[in-house]
Order: sequence, then structure tokens, then C-alpha cells
Amino acid sequence: MELAQRMHQLGTESAFEVLARAKKLEAEGRSIINLGIGAPDFKTPAHIVEAGCQALRDGWHSYTEAKGLRELREAVAEDVELRRRVRIDPDQVLIVPGGKPTLFFAILMFGEPGAEILYPNPGFPIYESMIRCSGATPVPIALEEKRGFEFDPDEVLAKLNSKTRLIVVNTPANPTGGCISKGALERLAAGLERFPKVAILSDEIYARLVYAPAQHHSLLAYESIRERVILLDGWSKTFAMTGWRLGYGVWPKSLIEHAERLQINSNSCASAPVQRAGIAALRGPQEPVERMRRAFDERRLAIVDGLNELPGISCVTPQGAFYAFANITGTGFSSKELQNKLLLDAGVATVAGTAFGAFGEGYLRFSYANSLEKIREALARVRTVLESERALSAEPKGALPKTAVRRTRAKR
Repeated sequence: MELAQRMHQLGTESAFEVLARAKKLEAEGRSIINLGIGAPDFKTPAHIVEAGCQALRDGWHSYTEAKGLRELREAVAEDVELRRRVRIDPDQVLIVPGGKPTLFFAILMFGEPGAEILYPNPGFPIYESMIRCSGATPVPIALEEKRGFEFDPDEVLAKLNSKTRLIVVNTPANPTGGCISKGALERLAAGLERFPKVAILSDEIYARLVYAPAQHHSLLAYESIRERVILLDGWSKTFAMTGWRLGYGVWPKSLIEHAERLQINSNSCASAPVQRAGIAALRGPQEPVERMRRAFDERRLAIVDGLNELPGISCVTPQGAFYAFANITGTGFSSKELQNKLLLDAGVATVAGTAFGAFGEGYLRFSYANSLEKIREALARVRTVLESERALSAEPKGALPKTAVRRTRAKR
């Protein structure tokens, strides 16, 4: 069969490939510590689970309207006003199954051959994948370690032209853990006033996972561009609900009708009982969210300290999300080589920086959405592998490796 050309433009999310390999090794009896997948290791808070179960018992078994339950959209509007100080109409909210549909819809809406879409690199791999699938040209926004993985607004604005349709902004960021400062967002928003036809997708799925002294700032807060900003957020990361598949987009009034039609043509609606659970999450106790955030903060500091003590590795301190983006250039390995080596030799799953774009070469993403105990054990395993490699590389040329010498003596 001959597939449409766009299917050959689709990439994938390598974290899931690493997860599959790790699960296969575990099935073979290997001990694997997963610092690859970006999923909280906590259980969904009990009151949210009960709300979902009660919804099933109460008969929430059918479709909802495509936009989502009115009560849930009102709860989202309340939350946006509380946390971003922006008042929105619940009719601007589209409830979707997870975070990706908002991204998918926005890029389908603006991407076509001849168009250009800017996206962060290194960044969430689905950005570039979907841009290529739409037929548009992906234009990378470089995120560099020397700037704390924050973009330069002037460099971003210099990339805009008559072909630019959409800019993707992600803060806090996957995979770097970087947060975009208020100053940088202000300069970007001011510059975008000169480009009134360019839409902005603001991916803020990690908005509540920010660590002092950093603060989260939203592009939705800038009135001059608000009618062009599409906000992406959801429940997966904040409430440990990755498997529930629930997210939302806040759309400009001029675009919500188009987004709703895309929903009708793809998903119909999000799951009814899951939406009921989403209401309980937003309107119920928030202490579980803060407990998880504090735990991530403790793990963040532990993993960064541990990474900086490893031979050939350095790591800037992430400001948000639950990822450490470690510089591994001192090890002598490429990102993919070290990812594979650590999985096979150390039993530690990580994700190569190149999974997040070409500018990710020289880095590995470590997810600290795992227990402190597992993180420390993983770091010890990584140290053993790296020190072994360093010892081997230090041996005189022409000499038998120490392991081979030991084997020879044993035979005698």
C-alpha cells in the first residue's frame, strides 16, 4: 500500500521507545530504573479517583458536548483566573483527551506547505513531528545551556517573516526544565505586536511544577497579544493523571469554533467520567499537588548534585517540570550512545538529547519523577559504568584491557 507522504514526516516520542525497551529488559529478568519516561510516580489523589468512580456509578456513560462539560469548563476558567490573573469565557475552553490534541489542532490549523512554524529545540519532539506532518517548515528556536535554556526574544523575533503562522512556546520546558523569565516574555510579546498575523501556542502543561526562586509567567497575561494566544494545559502532570488522558486548550474567540470542529472530527469529546474527575481535581483539595511539588523539588536538588559529581557530566539546575538536562560531552559518548550504554550496562533508562531535536546532541534527559531511593541507586550505577569506561580509556595503547588480563590469569 502507498501511504500519504505526510505519514513519512511523522516522528515519534522516544521516551516511549525507551520505555518499551526497558520493559522488555525487565521481562527478561533485568533490574531497570526508569529515569526516562515523564510520568509522576505518585498515585492520583484519592478524592479525584473517587469522583471518577462515583461518576461511573451515577451513569456518566455517554457523550458530552464536544467542548466538554460546562461545569468543567467553568472550573478551568476559575483556575485560569486564579493562577494566571486572566479572566476568560468558559466558551473559550475546549476539553480534550490529554495535552497533545491542543497541540495537534493548533498546528493543523496553521500548518501547510509554504508556511513556517517556530518551535523550541531541544523541545518536546511532537512539535517538530507535527509541523512536518502538516506540510509546514519547522524553524527551530535554539535553547542554549549558557542562557539557562531560555530563548533570546530578539533572536526569535528576527526569525519572523511573512511565512510565519505560529510560534510554539513552552514554559516550564520539556526536556530542559527551563522557565522563561517575565522579562523575556515581555520582550517577545512587545515584539509580536509588529506581527499581528502570527498565532502563539503557549504550552504550560508544567505550570504548577515550578521551584523557587523561579516563577511561572504566562503569555496569556499580555493583553496586546491575548487574542492570538492558545493556552495548552491539563491534568496529567499536575495531578498525576497521565493515564486518565485529560487536558484543555484556552482558545481565542476567533479560533474556538475551528478547534471544536477538529475535536468533532477526531475525538468527539473527552471521557465523561474522567471530566467529572477533572472537576474534583480543580475544585477539590490542592494539598496533594503541593506535596508532590515539594517531593519533586527535593529530588531535583538530589539528582542535580549527583549528576554534577559524575565523571564527564555537568548539569544546570532546572527551574520547573521534573527533568534534568545533563551535559554529557565530557564522557566522550554521543547522546544516543550513552543512552543505550546506560540502559544495557547500568540498567538505567534515560532519553538522548537528540530525541528532542538536533540541538540536544551532547545531552541526556533524566526524569526525576521517581523516588529518591531509585534516583540515588541509578546515579551509583551510572557512576560505575562511567568510571569503568574512564579506567579502560586510561590504559596504555597496546596493553590488554584489565578485564582481559584477569581472564587470562584465571585460565592459568
